[in-house]
Amino acid sequence: MIRRIAVTGPESTGKSILAMQLADHYGTVWVPEYAREYINQLGRPYEESDILAIAKGQLQHEQEAEMIVEQVKNREKYLFSDTEALVTKIWSDVKYDRCDPWILDQVKTHVYDLYLLCDIDIPWEYDPQREHPELREHLFNFYHEELLEHNRNFRVVSGIGEDRLKNAIKFIDACFIS
Repeated sequence: MIRRIAVTGPESTGKSILAMQLADHYGTVWVPEYAREYINQLGRPYEESDILAIAKGQLQHEQEAEMIVEQVKNREKYLFSDTEALVTKIWSDVKYDRCDPWILDQVKTHVYDLYLLCDIDIPWEYDPQREHPELREHLFNFYHEELLEHNRNFRVVSGIGEDRLKNAIKFIDACFIS
C-alpha cells in the first residue's frame, strides 16, 4: 500500500526541497511541481486556463510516479507530491477570484494520507514565477483553513534547514510507522 503525502503551502516555503529530501530519506520517489515545468516552456504569461492544465498535468505525473513506487521494495511505500490540487485552487482563487470545477472536485476527491503544510518561517526567495511575497501570512492561513474545512490529516512543518526535514520525518513516522 502506498502512502501518499502532499507537501503543500504558500510559495517559497521549501516544498520542493522538502519533498525531495523526504523521498531520499525514505528511499522512494517524489513528484516535482508541474507548474514550474509548464510555465517555463509556455513562452507567454500564463492565463486562467493554464491553471487547469497545470492541475491535470500534476495529477498525471503523480499517477505515473505511483507505478514507479509500486516497484520499490521497501516495506513502507511512500509517494511525496510537491504540490497538489489545493495549491492550484488557492492560486486560482487569489489570481482570478474563482476556480475551475474540475480542480474543486479534485480537492474534494483526491485525498492524501497526510498533508505537510509548510510554515512561512523560512525567508522568502525571489523567483520570477513567484507573485505574492506580501501575502505569505494570508496565504498560509488560507491553506490552514482549507485543510481544516476539508477535514484533512495535516501537520504544520516548521524549522530551518535540517530541522524542517527532521520535523517532517517525525510527523510521518508518528502517522505511519508503528
